[in-house]
Amino acid sequence: MNILQNLAVKLGITRAEMTAVSLLILFLILGGAVRYSGSVQEADKLIKKAEASRYSEAEVDSLLRLASKVDYGAEEETSRSSGEETGNEQAGRAGQAARAGKKTFTGTIPFNTASASRLQNIPGVGPVMAKKLVTFRAEKGGKVKQFDDFLEVTGIGKKKLEVLKKHLTLE
Repeated sequence: MNILQNLAVKLGITRAEMTAVSLLILFLILGGAVRYSGSVQEADKLIKKAEASRYSEAEVDSLLRLASKVDYGAEEETSRSSGEETGNEQAGRAGQAARAGKKTFTGTIPFNTASASRLQNIPGVGPVMAKKLVTFRAEKGGKVKQFDDFLEVTGIGKKKLEVLKKHLTLE
């Protein structure tokens, strides 16, 4: 006799009843496994979404600008104490002056041929976002056909997509 038959005899149930109970237990275990795997996949999606939205691109760009200003401030203090100014500090000051006098961009740029530095003219697009856009374009084979495709880029939501639609052409 096999194990199930021995158990059926000890429990005082028929072989058919034991088979039915075994099948029910098997389906219960399979159902739990399927449900658990679905919840694990859902949790994984939520974790990825939370990681992606930790910092928006605008926040990252502003943090980078703030960090560069702090670095320039430290360099200026050092140069004042030593009485000399390096080329990097002069370039940094020129860059700050250029940013201070920067006007808002109102034109359009052909996205499929634009460089990262040209994309940075668009409001809300900094060096990080421009690099992501150029990489995204390369992944799409060098040509993007629909604006909705930009939603695949990390950091681009509906609001930023509207800004991009105003300033980009997909020719």
